[in-house]
Amino acid sequence: MKTIAAVQTTLNADLVLEEIDLPDPGPDQVTVKLYSSGVCHSQLHQMHNGALDRPLLLGHEGTGVVSRTGSAVKHVKPGDLCIVTWVPRTPIRGAAPRTVTGATFRGQSAHGAVYTWARDVQVSGELVVKIANDQPRDLSCIVGCAVLTGAGAVLHTAGVRAGQSVAVFGAGGVGLSAIQAAAIVGAYPIIAVDLDDQKLEFARQFGATHTVNASGNTDAVEAIRDLTNGGVDYAFDAIGRQRTIEQILQATRSGGVGADNFGGMAVLIGIPQEKVTLDPALFTSGQRIFRGSLGAAFPDRDFNMYLRWYQEGKFPLDRLITRRYKLEQINEACHDLHSGAILGRAILEF
Repeated sequence: MKTIAAVQTTLNADLVLEEIDLPDPGPDQVTVKLYSSGVCHSQLHQMHNGALDRPLLLGHEGTGVVSRTGSAVKHVKPGDLCIVTWVPRTPIRGAAPRTVTGATFRGQSAHGAVYTWARDVQVSGELVVKIANDQPRDLSCIVGCAVLTGAGAVLHTAGVRAGQSVAVFGAGGVGLSAIQAAAIVGAYPIIAVDLDDQKLEFARQFGATHTVNASGNTDAVEAIRDLTNGGVDYAFDAIGRQRTIEQILQATRSGGVGADNFGGMAVLIGIPQEKVTLDPALFTSGQRIFRGSLGAAFPDRDFNMYLRWYQEGKFPLDRLITRRYKLEQINEACHDLHSGAILGRAILEF
């Protein structure tokens, strides 16, 4: 079958909208006709990553209806509403195996194990999660990345509990999802850190109790220490820049000598683009912990939980989405995201 997709043919180039060809699905594949897709900052990194092969298909969070399934796929059937995600339903250890979708562009293999900037997509069944047919076909797409990444870091990687203190660096879609999850479990205080006052004010709608604008002469670490009498229990970096990766460890509280006298935990969510330097004394004398969080979700269980929270008024997906574009506007959407013009999350609607 033929469909229209956003394709990057050359490193750093704008995307082109052209036909791609999808073969019949393999035994473990699913074809999905999409209604919506999130626009994630990770794709901007991919567009400037020379290690990735071109032509390149992009996007990794979308909602659609199953149109075709391979012979080995049993958990979804044609007509089911589903979320396409980048996190496998069955956990794997180490790097994900390289897979191909079979999609071709101008007679060449189109690269990308998962993609959602297209009207129809074909992916591994492991990346397709069934949701109830009465769920929203637009809002639900961001559960496939922004929500699972931010909220999952709070709920699963860190295991934040009521009354514990939290700081989140970066008030974009992922950071706001982390803030909202921290609010749902009863964390306090919840400190949002960003360089933009508008984004910080927006973060209060998702549960931030305090904000720190780290631009200018403000030292974010000192501000957090002042607000929490020495540092937070958990600090999350939803940006992945050198400075913020180093700051989140410094912003956690110290432990001390003895067993079970641990300090706070720093959790890196954002994909790092630079090398960092960490003071080893923060680990030894303070017994602090530094962890990474990569798609911390149990998709079959968590996706429906997040959607239930939305229906119960706990997780305002509708407020998190602040910009909507058509597929034909994908380059505009990427430009707006790169320039910092988007509060929360942007989506494509098909």
